[in-house]
Amino acid sequence: MNIQEMDAPMTDSPRSAPSAANGASTAEAELQLARALQGGLCVDPFGSLGPHQGTQSGHLRLRVYVPGSHGVTVLARETREPLTRLRAVDDGGLFTGDVMLQHPGHYLLQVDSPLGERVIEDPYRFGPWLGDTDVWLLGEGRHLRPWEKLGAHPCTIDSVAGVAFAVWAPNARQVGLAGDFNLWNSRAHPMRLRLECGVWEIFVPDLPCGALYKFDVLGADGHRQLKSDPYALSAELHPGHASRVMALPEPVTGRAAVRQQANALGAAISIYEVHAGSWRRPGGALPDWDYLAQHLVPYVADMGFTHIELMPVNEHPFYASWGYQPTGLFAPTARYGTPQAFRSFVAAVHDAGLQLILDWVPGHFPSDAHGLARFDGTALYEHADPREGLHGDWDTLIYNWGRNEVRNFLVGNALFWIERYGIDGLRVDAVASMLYRDYSRAEGEWIPNRYGGRENLEAIAFLRDVNKIIGEQAPGTATMAEESTAFPGVTKPPWAQGLGFNYKWNMGWMHDTLDYFALDPVHRRHHHDRISFVMVYTYSEHFILPLSHDEVVHGKGSLYGRMWGDPWQKRANLKALFALMYAQPGRKLMFMGSEFGQQHEWNHDAELDWGLLQDPGHAGVQRLVRDLNHLYRSRPALHARDDEPGGFSWTEVNDSANSVFGFIRHGPAPGQQVLVVCNFTPVPRHGYRMGVPQGGVWRECLNTDSVHYAGSGVGNLGAVQAEAVPAHGLSMSLALTLPPLSVLWLEPGSAA
Repeated sequence: MNIQEMDAPMTDSPRSAPSAANGASTAEAELQLARALQGGLCVDPFGSLGPHQGTQSGHLRLRVYVPGSHGVTVLARETREPLTRLRAVDDGGLFTGDVMLQHPGHYLLQVDSPLGERVIEDPYRFGPWLGDTDVWLLGEGRHLRPWEKLGAHPCTIDSVAGVAFAVWAPNARQVGLAGDFNLWNSRAHPMRLRLECGVWEIFVPDLPCGALYKFDVLGADGHRQLKSDPYALSAELHPGHASRVMALPEPVTGRAAVRQQANALGAAISIYEVHAGSWRRPGGALPDWDYLAQHLVPYVADMGFTHIELMPVNEHPFYASWGYQPTGLFAPTARYGTPQAFRSFVAAVHDAGLQLILDWVPGHFPSDAHGLARFDGTALYEHADPREGLHGDWDTLIYNWGRNEVRNFLVGNALFWIERYGIDGLRVDAVASMLYRDYSRAEGEWIPNRYGGRENLEAIAFLRDVNKIIGEQAPGTATMAEESTAFPGVTKPPWAQGLGFNYKWNMGWMHDTLDYFALDPVHRRHHHDRISFVMVYTYSEHFILPLSHDEVVHGKGSLYGRMWGDPWQKRANLKALFALMYAQPGRKLMFMGSEFGQQHEWNHDAELDWGLLQDPGHAGVQRLVRDLNHLYRSRPALHARDDEPGGFSWTEVNDSANSVFGFIRHGPAPGQQVLVVCNFTPVPRHGYRMGVPQGGVWRECLNTDSVHYAGSGVGNLGAVQAEAVPAHGLSMSLALTLPPLSVLWLEPGSAA
């Protein structure tokens, strides 16, 4: 209910007082307003509450709604002298009266309640929070940084400090603000609707940071639901779902040049993937960001990795989803501490010379009632038709990427983490499920695109859009696609009809390689191509070679457990796998615990098996990974030409009978070469002839069978002299001893 019909807008010359008959209609209208407010049905509170042109010449009509109070007195702002006591319309909290004021904002309210007397500002005297440009851009879904206006923002309006709230709910019948500051009574703060963009807003004066709040949404379907703020910067600790008022973090600047160098094609990129809650559990409890800054960061730096990748840190209700079902895309989960503590963690990562990648989930969201699902009583963020909007595998909802405001929400979120927390890269989850309308759907359970095809054209446009904007606004930031299909051009730029990612996970390499190492070596000769096939397509995209969390969950066991053989052989296979991965073209990714041969499948409710490091065999695996990282970073041949066919050449790819492979990585400068020789059987081979491109001494810079790595110590005594014996099409060759289940790296000259 609003009573704009009887109250003209405030002007410098208020209209005359109404007649007695008009006064009677005013009283009735105010009674109807009281009932609407008490029922949470007031759709235009600013048209009725606050100061309006009065019923007497020179006076303003004040209407104040403070449920639970039994009296309201209007005070002069400067002197706090009483001006008038407002009349109670009924006993529900609506008070009204005329008052003489020099300016509509020159007053305060003294509220009497059972809890005592307090002096407050009237939230309904303040003008809009959104400016005309904001309304226009939000309405068109083109606000580059919508998080600067939507959500909760501490600010000052008309010299009064408070918090401005804004939420997009265009189809809602009414939206109120509930919080610990109004005893969770949303009727006390009904919000203003900006029809041009479908955003509801209100400024609450004198509200501090840290206040908890939700939006009480009366949906288009007639159902009322308390909703968390989609743009909340901070959240209540689970199991609570309230949002928390927080100021925007200051922008993180000065990262562009560092990112461009660290994330560039040809850079050494070695990623340590981490689930923050289960790396370590100090005292059996979840770690916080301070603990991880003090312990995780130096560990990763010492191990020689270049990047940390965190599984999603966005607020999520179901811990066992590992963050992949987020409800608060802008809020770091409260499980590990405050957003400020997370920002300090990011700074610690950077201070250690590392880069930080976040897993990002723009493909789907959970159907929890407090989240985005049917946010305004309609399928607002998701598709209404379950053939488009329901993900059966995960029982989640799929974003409607064709809607401008939804696309704006997601693109803005990507930019937010980069600009306001200093994130250096985003690994985009489940891209394959986004690209195809029939992904994991049976015939008849999906809707073709407008051309009758299976490609999701809206998702493709969205991914191109987000990568283009990140490239323009945050140069050097890397985006990485978890994409398991043969979709073309994932890492080509949008202008070349690509998706615009910097890198793509090579899932084919991962499956082929792990399948191979699970085989009994007797049978490996029949599956030789599982190692070699990757080079057929390795230059089709810019690849990352991932050994991720997905390979150590859901009954798959650990990487160690998936290797063939007894414990010694499992460790030997694991070391050979790692040395092969680090030698092949492609950036590297390893999930936590794999670096020391975690024996059990990963459990998100427990820390890693750090006690295994008391075993010399597992400590040897860890030492190998540390050396692999440092050697990989220090040898340009192993990374500088990852995307150039000239950076790799086979020497031996046909010896399936012995399961032996040999190849050379070539650096950008003469003499920058690393010969890689693999023996994937448990049989040592002596005098194995391997062709090399130049003579002289070739030094063994890595031997996975070294006693330093708890191997058997078979090798070449550190160096081999090349001989003028042709082999593999080369004029020189080495007569090598190949240790069992091993990989050797050799390089020419005296490089240490």
